[in-house]
Amino acid sequence: METKTVQVFLRQQSGYAFTIEFGEGIADLATDEPAPLGEGKGPNPSRLLMAAIANCLAASLTFALSKFGNQPGPITATITGEMARNDGGRWRIPKAVAELTLSEGPGELKHLERILAQFEEFCVVTQSVRQGIEVELVIRDHDGRVLVGDKSFEAGA
Repeated sequence: METKTVQVFLRQQSGYAFTIEFGEGIADLATDEPAPLGEGKGPNPSRLLMAAIANCLAASLTFALSKFGNQPGPITATITGEMARNDGGRWRIPKAVAELTLSEGPGELKHLERILAQFEEFCVVTQSVRQGIEVELVIRDHDGRVLVGDKSFEAGA
Protein backbone atom coordinates (compact mmCIF):
# COMPACT_ATOMS: atom_id res chain seq x y z
CA MET A 1 0.00 0.00 0.00
CA GLU A 2 1.33 3.45 -0.95
CA THR A 3 1.69 5.92 1.91
CA LYS A 4 2.40 9.63 2.23
CA THR A 5 3.18 11.71 5.30
CA VAL A 6 1.33 14.83 6.40
CA GLN A 7 2.93 16.75 9.25
CA VAL A 8 2.26 20.07 10.99
CA PHE A 9 4.04 21.66 13.94
CA LEU A 10 2.29 23.44 16.81
CA ARG A 11 3.83 25.79 19.32
CA GLN A 12 1.96 27.05 22.37
CA GLN A 13 1.99 30.83 22.59
CA SER A 14 0.09 31.26 25.87
CA GLY A 15 -2.88 29.69 27.59
CA TYR A 16 -4.86 27.90 24.89
CA ALA A 17 -3.36 29.89 22.02
CA PHE A 18 -1.12 28.01 19.57
CA THR A 19 0.63 28.77 16.31
CA ILE A 20 0.34 26.05 13.70
CA GLU A 21 3.16 25.80 11.18
CA PHE A 22 2.26 23.95 7.99
CA GLY A 23 5.62 24.12 6.26
CA GLU A 24 7.61 26.19 3.85
CA GLY A 25 5.63 28.71 1.85
CA ILE A 26 2.41 28.31 3.83
CA ALA A 27 1.34 31.01 6.30
CA ASP A 28 1.15 30.03 9.95
CA LEU A 29 -2.26 29.87 11.59
CA ALA A 30 -3.13 31.12 15.07
CA THR A 31 -5.62 29.02 17.04
CA ASP A 32 -7.26 29.61 20.40
CA GLU A 33 -10.19 28.42 22.45
CA PRO A 34 -13.12 30.80 22.90
CA ALA A 35 -13.71 32.47 26.26
CA PRO A 36 -13.80 31.57 29.07
CA LEU A 37 -10.90 29.14 28.43
CA GLY A 38 -9.05 31.22 25.85
CA GLU A 39 -9.37 34.59 24.22
CA GLY A 40 -10.86 33.48 20.90
CA LYS A 41 -7.94 34.86 18.86
CA GLY A 42 -8.32 32.15 16.25
CA PRO A 43 -10.34 29.07 15.40
CA ASN A 44 -10.37 26.26 17.93
CA PRO A 45 -9.77 22.58 17.02
CA SER A 46 -13.50 21.87 16.62
CA ARG A 47 -13.84 24.65 14.05
CA LEU A 48 -10.68 23.48 12.28
CA LEU A 49 -12.15 19.97 12.03
CA MET A 50 -15.38 21.34 10.57
CA ALA A 51 -13.41 23.54 8.14
CA ALA A 52 -11.28 20.58 7.06
CA ILE A 53 -14.33 18.44 6.30
CA ALA A 54 -16.16 21.17 4.36
CA ASN A 55 -13.02 22.28 2.51
CA CYS A 56 -12.21 18.71 1.48
CA LEU A 57 -15.76 18.10 0.23
CA ALA A 58 -15.77 21.34 -1.78
CA ALA A 59 -12.33 20.59 -3.23
CA SER A 60 -13.35 17.01 -4.11
CA LEU A 61 -16.49 18.27 -5.85
CA THR A 62 -14.42 20.85 -7.76
CA PHE A 63 -11.99 18.10 -8.82
CA ALA A 64 -14.78 15.79 -9.97
CA LEU A 65 -16.58 18.55 -11.89
CA SER A 66 -13.35 19.51 -13.65
CA LYS A 67 -12.44 15.88 -14.38
CA PHE A 68 -15.65 15.58 -16.41
CA GLY A 69 -14.90 18.67 -18.49
CA ASN A 70 -16.82 21.26 -16.51
CA GLN A 71 -15.48 24.68 -15.61
CA PRO A 72 -17.42 25.27 -12.41
CA GLY A 73 -17.88 28.66 -10.84
CA PRO A 74 -17.18 29.19 -7.15
CA ILE A 75 -18.58 26.61 -4.75
CA THR A 76 -19.66 27.73 -1.30
CA ALA A 77 -19.83 25.46 1.72
CA THR A 78 -21.40 25.66 5.14
CA ILE A 79 -20.89 23.00 7.78
CA THR A 80 -22.57 22.71 11.14
CA GLY A 81 -21.25 20.38 13.78
CA GLU A 82 -23.57 19.14 16.46
CA MET A 83 -21.78 19.02 19.81
CA ALA A 84 -23.07 16.72 22.52
CA ARG A 85 -21.75 15.14 25.68
CA ASN A 86 -20.89 11.45 25.47
CA ASP A 87 -21.66 8.87 28.17
CA GLY A 88 -18.55 10.04 30.06
CA GLY A 89 -19.75 13.65 30.04
CA ARG A 90 -17.10 14.77 27.50
CA TRP A 91 -17.92 17.05 24.57
CA ARG A 92 -17.79 15.35 21.19
CA ILE A 93 -19.00 16.09 17.66
CA PRO A 94 -21.12 13.05 16.80
CA LYS A 95 -22.65 14.64 13.71
CA ALA A 96 -21.89 17.29 11.11
CA VAL A 97 -24.06 18.53 8.27
CA ALA A 98 -22.25 19.96 5.26
CA GLU A 99 -24.05 21.98 2.60
CA LEU A 100 -22.33 22.73 -0.71
CA THR A 101 -23.79 25.22 -3.18
CA LEU A 102 -22.88 25.21 -6.85
CA SER A 103 -22.77 28.37 -8.96
CA GLU A 104 -24.52 26.55 -11.82
CA GLY A 105 -27.85 24.85 -12.31
CA PRO A 106 -28.02 21.10 -12.98
CA GLY A 107 -28.52 21.54 -16.74
CA GLU A 108 -25.32 23.57 -17.03
CA LEU A 109 -22.96 20.83 -15.83
CA LYS A 110 -21.94 17.71 -17.76
CA HIS A 111 -22.32 14.31 -16.06
CA LEU A 112 -23.61 15.89 -12.83
CA GLU A 113 -25.52 12.81 -11.65
CA ARG A 114 -22.41 10.63 -11.99
CA ILE A 115 -20.22 13.29 -10.31
CA LEU A 116 -22.57 13.62 -7.33
CA ALA A 117 -22.66 9.85 -6.92
CA GLN A 118 -18.88 9.52 -6.55
CA PHE A 119 -17.11 12.76 -5.58
CA GLU A 120 -17.17 12.07 -1.83
CA GLU A 121 -14.94 9.02 -2.34
CA PHE A 122 -12.08 11.38 -3.27
CA CYS A 123 -12.40 13.40 -0.04
CA VAL A 124 -9.49 12.27 2.16
CA VAL A 125 -10.63 14.13 5.29
CA THR A 126 -14.33 13.28 5.24
CA GLN A 127 -13.74 9.61 4.49
CA SER A 128 -11.02 9.41 7.17
CA VAL A 129 -13.32 10.96 9.77
CA ARG A 130 -16.18 8.66 8.78
CA GLN A 131 -13.99 5.59 9.13
CA GLY A 132 -12.28 6.80 12.29
CA ILE A 133 -8.60 7.64 12.53
CA GLU A 134 -6.30 5.67 14.77
CA VAL A 135 -4.34 8.18 16.85
CA GLU A 136 -1.21 7.07 18.69
CA LEU A 137 0.17 9.40 21.35
CA VAL A 138 3.73 9.99 22.52
CA ILE A 139 4.48 12.55 25.25
CA ARG A 140 8.09 13.54 25.95
CA ASP A 141 9.75 15.55 28.67
CA HIS A 142 12.21 18.35 27.86
CA ASP A 143 15.08 15.82 27.62
CA GLY A 144 13.27 13.70 25.03
CA ARG A 145 12.34 10.88 27.41
CA VAL A 146 9.05 9.24 26.56
CA LEU A 147 6.53 9.70 29.38
CA VAL A 148 3.56 8.25 27.53
CA GLY A 149 3.57 5.97 24.49
CA ASP A 150 5.86 3.58 22.73
CA LYS A 151 9.35 3.70 24.29
CA SER A 152 10.84 2.90 20.88
CA PHE A 153 10.30 6.61 20.12
CA GLU A 154 12.78 7.48 22.91
CA ALA A 155 15.42 9.98 21.80
CA GLY A 156 18.54 8.05 20.81
CA ALA A 157 16.80 4.67 21.09
